[in-house]
Amino acid sequence: MGKEAAELSWGVEQRLEFIEFRLFWEGGLNRADITRYFGVSVPQASKDLSQYQALAADNIVYDRSEKRYFASKNFAPRFLKPDPDRYLSQLRMIAEGAVSQEESWLARPPSFETLPMPRRHVDPEVLRTTLAAIREKQSLEIRYQSLSGNRPQATWRWISPHAIAYDGQRWHVRAFCHLDRGFKDFLLPRVLKTRATAPAELRPDQDTIWNEIVNVSLKPHPGLSDEQKHVVAQDFGMKGGHLEMKVRLALLYYLLKRLNLDFEEEKRPAREQHVVLANPDRVRQALRRAQAPALVDPVTQAASKAG
Repeated sequence: MGKEAAELSWGVEQRLEFIEFRLFWEGGLNRADITRYFGVSVPQASKDLSQYQALAADNIVYDRSEKRYFASKNFAPRFLKPDPDRYLSQLRMIAEGAVSQEESWLARPPSFETLPMPRRHVDPEVLRTTLAAIREKQSLEIRYQSLSGNRPQATWRWISPHAIAYDGQRWHVRAFCHLDRGFKDFLLPRVLKTRATAPAELRPDQDTIWNEIVNVSLKPHPGLSDEQKHVVAQDFGMKGGHLEMKVRLALLYYLLKRLNLDFEEEKRPAREQHVVLANPDRVRQALRRAQAPALVDPVTQAASKAG
């Protein structure tokens, strides 16, 4: 973004970015697109388009017969860094019902479809009280339905939540469990009810598994041809044939599961398993740390309350 753009107000900057988004991804727009999305007047929309023309004259052409602005052949973004993920994520959110097409920046999306997946229901009141407990550093009493064999019935328990996390399919709350005396993950859809609150027992910085960041390095499956390795590296955005991913130790298990990485992946056919771990020994050691019991002893707890 140039010096001129840096001096613009936030509202004007947003509308100029919107203009450029439509020009880049959809080829054109008109004043009505701006007035509908931002709720500004027609004169304001005209002013925004004139301002964009003044700042990026080589990017935009007006067609009087269609009364529409089009991207020029020499179009070069000034206010927007084209991001395919941003465009495609809006398609996905429309398909999943997270936003309507009118709420997105897409006016003329292509015909598209996404794979339907079951939506995990989270009670809005449960989420609200959980967020409040995190924000206010409180413990929260929850009725939780575990699927473990030793607790087949839903039980009331106290937790001290400090974060929420998404594993690619489900939302979890990261919390200290007063019943099991350790930090662990609770699936939000399995929190059936909440009731009382109290001061939190432990601080977030005491959750060492959550706070530790580990590196997971990926590379193309060695069974692929050189050409196939090249396209896999391009597909995953690898540099020098590797993709370095930073992940919280508490989320490492979910990442490995989602990518089907079980330290045996090189033995599977390359056509089924496109990437493998480049640092399996370090990842295995980290996973052992993550899965080791992290119980809190009474001395630690007393020190936390004293602090």
